[in-house]
Amino acid sequence: MSKKKSSTKVTLRFRMLDTGKETLYLDFYPSVVNIETGKETRREYLGIYVFPLKSRKGGFQTDKDGKYKYNQTDTETIRLAEIIRNNRQNILDKANIYTDTEAEILKSKERSKGDFIQYFKQLAEEKKLSNHDSWISALKHLKIYTKKTDKKETIRFCDITLQWCEGFKNYLLTTKSNRSDKEQLANNTAATYFIKFKVALKSAYKYGYLPKDLNADLKSIKELETRREFLTLDELRSLVDAPCNNPILKRAALFSALTGLRHSDIRKMKWNEIKEADGKYTLQYTIQKTSKYQELPISEQAMQLCGERQEPDSLVFDGLQYSAYANKALAQWLGVAGITREITFHCFRHTFATLQLASGTQITTIQKMLGHNKIETTMVYAKTLEEAKREAADKIKIF
Repeated sequence: MSKKKSSTKVTLRFRMLDTGKETLYLDFYPSVVNIETGKETRREYLGIYVFPLKSRKGGFQTDKDGKYKYNQTDTETIRLAEIIRNNRQNILDKANIYTDTEAEILKSKERSKGDFIQYFKQLAEEKKLSNHDSWISALKHLKIYTKKTDKKETIRFCDITLQWCEGFKNYLLTTKSNRSDKEQLANNTAATYFIKFKVALKSAYKYGYLPKDLNADLKSIKELETRREFLTLDELRSLVDAPCNNPILKRAALFSALTGLRHSDIRKMKWNEIKEADGKYTLQYTIQKTSKYQELPISEQAMQLCGERQEPDSLVFDGLQYSAYANKALAQWLGVAGITREITFHCFRHTFATLQLASGTQITTIQKMLGHNKIETTMVYAKTLEEAKREAADKIKIF
């Protein structure tokens, strides 16, 4: 086994602030793991400040080497900072006596002292749009649970146990919603938040913060089957005729109903992903949710909703956003068309699947077009269609 030949060099540095005082920090090269965040860093601010002496003319006093001069108190403060630097350097230098394997074990132990909540927060910040909102909501519940069980909003990776994780699952299944203290968190919402939690655990184990893959031992919260709201063909035609104050949203929503594409995939669509051969169009893209490559036939009417072809790298639905303003425009558009049910953008994807089933398209074909990994996911639409047929039959009464 080889020995480690070098260690991180620690340097005491000064940074001048706008207030005229200097903050002292340690500079690590190469970087080290911050035990609080679990992330690599080059700097450790000591929370120590000194004030360079000023001359009568207002400038800073310097010695013959050009270094700032300080009063006796600040000189003692700098000496204390040097002692801290020496201690940090001594700790890091000890790594030289270990083999590569032993050194890696030590690094892993250091990482395990980081804060899981901060790690979860950083994962949430990397997400976008609606997925980001779901991560942030899960984070809020995780903080509440941690404060409830550990009396603080932080927990080290090394303190996380399977029992603690099971406790978070039970908390989600019994707690109130963030939106209302009177309303219990919906089962499927709890399931979604717990999936985020499991993803964070899996990531932490992958990158060496957790010594054990706790995610593998945790069972997910089983989702309850819910009705998939969809639009009828007549309602879709009404929406075609109804005006909308957000034309891009209107075209994108109708495009979703004709293709089954999610909002996230429509939003990132580029013209170079739409291929033409013998007058037929195919969208060749990567599904954002699953990172799975997909080739999807595009109908002529769906292509009409795309507008005129632009530069290859241009977005097809440039300007499409997921926002409160867009949701309001969607609700107003539906209202003008006389549709009073609660319809979200995702319901246009449900509409595609349900209308395809109603027209006789094979369930396996729909599965492939929607990009579902499991046929069970697609079968939900078959149940929705049967429910809709039953409701339609019950509407006609002669007695």
